[in-house]
Amino acid sequence: MADIRSLFVTRIYHAPLGGDVDAEELEASCYSIAEDDDAGQEWSEANGYPGYTSYASLTDLGWRFPIFAQVIAALDSHVEAFAEELALDLDGRALKLEDIWINILPEGGMHSGHLHPHSVISGTTYVAMPDGASAIKFEDPRLPMMMASPARRKDAPEDLRTFAYIAPKVGDVLLWESFLRHEVPMNMSEEDRISVSFNYSWG
Repeated sequence: MADIRSLFVTRIYHAPLGGDVDAEELEASCYSIAEDDDAGQEWSEANGYPGYTSYASLTDLGWRFPIFAQVIAALDSHVEAFAEELALDLDGRALKLEDIWINILPEGGMHSGHLHPHSVISGTTYVAMPDGASAIKFEDPRLPMMMASPARRKDAPEDLRTFAYIAPKVGDVLLWESFLRHEVPMNMSEEDRISVSFNYSWG
């Protein structure tokens, strides 16, 4: 009888954010920041980002807004748990928040496939996910090497699919290792899809 096992598994962490973060206050704060962040608006427009992101303009959300300090405290706990699950040998050094930014995608907005090469763990917590808002799409990191491989059947189990879609709810947090390529397909809702993304580095 054949012995078939799974090797080099890619894990996704999915949990409620917790930390007593008020979802309505967080959403209002995201809009308030976006409205006042002229540099972020200009960067988004200049770089073809539909909607708004604070990625290139604000680096101190946790210091500026108490609600983001609460978010970061909750994220720290989740990242610590995920690092343990991944059996990472941190050699006595903690994973530390490197970047945190707001994303507001209006109807028709999307974020093409990318990865975060200078981090260890990346993720997103979800602030507004109206009906029709897009799930996040993950890509098998082996895909570039599958040049002669046939496509997977439509009924393939999730862990064998080339792409996986996860539809989080408001208040959820998703974590993944930063090498994992991901994208946000087009927002088909008439309302904004709002999320807060982040990177954790080692050292």
